[in-house]
Amino acid sequence: MKKHIIVAGVPRSGKSTISQKIANNWGYQHISMDSIIAGIERSFPETGINSDADTDLWENIQYISSKMALFICAMIESGEYNECGYGMVIDIFQLLPQHYIQHIDPSVCEIYYFGTSEVTPEERYELLKKYDTPKDYTYYKSEEENKENCASIVKISKDLKEQCKIYNLPYYDTSYNREQVFKSIFGF
Repeated sequence: MKKHIIVAGVPRSGKSTISQKIANNWGYQHISMDSIIAGIERSFPETGINSDADTDLWENIQYISSKMALFICAMIESGEYNECGYGMVIDIFQLLPQHYIQHIDPSVCEIYYFGTSEVTPEERYELLKKYDTPKDYTYYKSEEENKENCASIVKISKDLKEQCKIYNLPYYDTSYNREQVFKSIFGF
């Protein structure tokens, strides 16, 4: 494994789960970019970063991705982990392949993309209901919101899968066999 790992992809695809396992099993520092993005949104609105912006979802993801790629690059280049025997495992939704390729050094940071592109929005919703717990933000959303969100997640997953093909980056579908997918990649 490289010094740093990024686990990227759509919400509820297992990014945080596998990032925590990587941290626990291999000693990486787990950093959830969702928390950092929420802090930036509240503290620095002048950045224009707003996950809930009333704009086209894909355009918003592209904008946030372009900013967060630079942010992650600065974190890696800060040297904070150079003397440590461990690095960072970063989980993030809004980091697109094009921005990873443009801004992040693959010699020190590898990336894995996770999505749910192999299901219909209806199947995605049924999976969501099956695994939803009070720890998940979707648990508190209405049925209508979750159905709409599932349709968006499937579409974004398909777009993400295509971008990964273009940039020759690893993409894994975690719709049904999430644990098997993780085991095949990371061994646990």
